[in-house]
Amino acid sequence: MIIVRASGFLFDHERRYPTWEASNDKLFSWLNTLNIGGVILLGGSAAEITLRTRQLQKLSRVPLFIAADIEEGVGQRFSGATEFPPPMALGEIAKYDLETAIELTYNMGKIIGKEALSIGINWVLAPIVDINNNPNNPVINIRSFGETPEIVSQLAKAFIEGTKNYPILTTAKHFPGHGNTDNDSHIELPIINSDSKRLNNLELVPFREVINAKVDSIMSAHILINAWDKKNPATLSKKILTEQLRKNLNFEGLIITDALIMGGISKYFSPEEIAIKAIKAGANILLMPNNLNNTIETINDAVESGELEIEAIDQSLDKIWKAKNKIYNYRHDIDSVYTLSDQNTQKVVTNIIHKSIRTSSKLPLKTIVKNKKRNLIVVDNLLSISFLTQQSPGITIPKSLGYDLQIVESINLQNVLDDNRLTLLQIFMRGNPFRANAGLCDKSKASCLKLFSTSLPQGLIVYGSPYVLDWFIKINVTQNLPWIFSYGQTIESQEVACRKLFDLFDENSAQTSRFSDDIFV
Repeated sequence: MIIVRASGFLFDHERRYPTWEASNDKLFSWLNTLNIGGVILLGGSAAEITLRTRQLQKLSRVPLFIAADIEEGVGQRFSGATEFPPPMALGEIAKYDLETAIELTYNMGKIIGKEALSIGINWVLAPIVDINNNPNNPVINIRSFGETPEIVSQLAKAFIEGTKNYPILTTAKHFPGHGNTDNDSHIELPIINSDSKRLNNLELVPFREVINAKVDSIMSAHILINAWDKKNPATLSKKILTEQLRKNLNFEGLIITDALIMGGISKYFSPEEIAIKAIKAGANILLMPNNLNNTIETINDAVESGELEIEAIDQSLDKIWKAKNKIYNYRHDIDSVYTLSDQNTQKVVTNIIHKSIRTSSKLPLKTIVKNKKRNLIVVDNLLSISFLTQQSPGITIPKSLGYDLQIVESINLQNVLDDNRLTLLQIFMRGNPFRANAGLCDKSKASCLKLFSTSLPQGLIVYGSPYVLDWFIKINVTQNLPWIFSYGQTIESQEVACRKLFDLFDENSAQTSRFSDDIFV
């Protein structure tokens, strides 16, 4: 009933998060002695994960769940595999071509299922079915398929149908809906004050649809829903997990908690309380509890004392074995790693990028050869920009046209305003766990306003959150400016965006997109 966090790297010294990821000695001991249910992996290359998953399965006395948060493709977490644009890119396509969006999402799910299994991952912690109906949501944001229950439902179902080509588990998250929050449950406990009617008519709609589509599991959210339970977050609430999810929505699959080390729950309850209350609420699997040995002892003592009914444990065990029977008829071939991210897969990725991109009617950007120019790139954190290297198109393409590189954190943007060079502004900004906000802070906005009060800005590319672009449109600085918006931040997204901005596509490589911005204003 417990899944622990483990590093995808084979060697201890490469662990990125040693506070959460046990050393190999400790992890191997757990596998040999504690009969844990599975691991969730992060880090390492796809090839390394192939070795890692075989290693862990061999050491365990029972077949393991091996899970990963791969909402945007296996390559999102494990280098070498396919990485897709965020789900909201598909929601963007769905606004004007739902049929194509459904087909692309189906193919995305199919590719993720195939690639995950090929490296030994058998549980995809996706799709997200939260409706991002709050633009200031810092943690869901573009991880959601969209802002309406219709689009989110249709695309989430298509994703699940795509994965059904392979014996792999899927997870709808985060029940009963994390889309209408303005803080991050990794850090604090979000509170939702919507009434029951709104919850049933909006937030629960995609969950009903994916339950009908036979999603294997549903992940609980660490959020407080006052209409249903004023005391307990959803993860610890019997009124929500049992009454709403099990009884009202008739869900029969696995209920898994979100990570129990997250601040939205760990700041308010002890590890012992969390373990017991989650099981009482109806959770079948505890994800990443704080202090594994203590959690197991606490559950054992609670059963022996009668605080926890043994029937609850038996019911969870039954659901766990049904899920494991689905996935363990499959044995992955270690050589299958060589099939990752092939030409056909990349065509799907490129298609999503092209069809979801938003562009100004003022394209292309005509460069002035003799003038000094700079490529001003704005990021959240200089220490976490895996999408940028010296060879990234967002750097190399402008450089080939005479733009000198300058990279700055958004909070320090004001420090680079005293510059008389013509400026291409590229902003990489999106919602993500632990980020605490979803866009430019007030200080960064003030700096942007100051920059755009001059005649220096030549063009703008925003990668990530559409709400950042919406702010630029709202303040009327884009009206006569060539601009591009791309949901993705990867090298593929950068290549498409920069080539479109400078009109560097030849006739053979050109692909169509919507070249009018008036419908977005």
